[in-house]
Amino acid sequence: MSPVLPVRPVDHRELMKKVEQVVGAIERADDVGDTIRIVLESLITQFRDELGIHGGRLYERQGKRYRLQGVVGDAKTPPGDLTVERSYPPIQAVREQGTVYMTPDDPGVDPEFEAKVGAREFAAIEVGDEDHLLAFDVAPGADRDDVLLSLGIVRHAINQKIRQERMAGIFNEARKIQASILPRREPVYGDFQLAGATRPMESVGGDFYDYIPITEKILGLAIADVSGHGLPAALQVRDIYMGLRMGMARDFKIVRTVERLNAIIHKSTLTSRFVSMFYGELEPNGLFIYVNAGHPPPFHLTADDRVVLLQEGGPVLGPLPQSSYERGVITVRSGELLVFYTDGITEARCGTPRRRAEEWGFDRLVQTVRAHRHLPAHDVVDAIFGAVDDFTGERPAGDDRTVMVVRRPPAGQASTKGR
Repeated sequence: MSPVLPVRPVDHRELMKKVEQVVGAIERADDVGDTIRIVLESLITQFRDELGIHGGRLYERQGKRYRLQGVVGDAKTPPGDLTVERSYPPIQAVREQGTVYMTPDDPGVDPEFEAKVGAREFAAIEVGDEDHLLAFDVAPGADRDDVLLSLGIVRHAINQKIRQERMAGIFNEARKIQASILPRREPVYGDFQLAGATRPMESVGGDFYDYIPITEKILGLAIADVSGHGLPAALQVRDIYMGLRMGMARDFKIVRTVERLNAIIHKSTLTSRFVSMFYGELEPNGLFIYVNAGHPPPFHLTADDRVVLLQEGGPVLGPLPQSSYERGVITVRSGELLVFYTDGITEARCGTPRRRAEEWGFDRLVQTVRAHRHLPAHDVVDAIFGAVDDFTGERPAGDDRTVMVVRRPPAGQASTKGR
């Protein structure tokens, strides 16, 4: 099969869901090598068009060398037993950086060796604490940033599965940590009403929301979703909580805060996945400055019933250490709402057997908020969870669910401060 050039932009959120599904399906595999090979084959099968990846090679560390264990897709099968020294510059680069993309002109690339394996442009990732390397043949014209971001996500997902430990004692500690960082009550802030709630899929979860007093006049609002569930996700939530509050304490600007948090998550020894996060800062006059890091866009329900998506920002946190972000700005006026949520809300599945593939969806979320916009913020939150429960029935949740609402009552209407 000949290489296929990328023909359409990559939807990174959909890509991450596909990767998560592939890795989740092999979570119980006993042999790490088989697990990695399955992921390697799946990526080439599913993402050939989006990323231009058309072949792959699996290497395993043996002493000071990496030995080729197999090839998939269009990758060339070299004759004999192929090994490569750990000192080979591209190998050193991937060991140091985790994820690399290289062309024949890059320093240290050996044309004779790459010709032997049939590679020209290629990308590679290190997994399992350098025990394995996955190298990918990439078609000319592929977008370097898309390839690096996507493979970075793959690397994090595989490493999480390899390192995952499920011990009751650690779960108990995670419960304590999570209980200590989630808000216990809503703050009193100007004429705004604030309310939020989260429901983990397991005893601990990967969703997070927070109110962060920046100054007497500025309130930080955050919501995040760590991919996966249970212990690994709950431990990663701690990184988000600490990273945000450290950034605020040092008086970083909003974009700088998110960029530093991305770097922290990328370097964290607990991080082997990716995190979507939305963070904004609200002022008493309604000015709201925000950054969306790959999170399902919150929406602004205006006084004239328009829905404005809050999308400005950049990619998810974690996969790449130097991602850049842009900020967005809106104004929340009297009679308007901000609604934040995680995809466990919109992707909740119907409990009716004949409609089991149907998701609750964004449109139903908006309809529910519109129908209850005249109520206090905590009642809007309750209405959303109630509508989702009615839709899913007794079907178990497939993901953590979190909602946060900011409401500015119409002029002259009394503001209800929490419950």
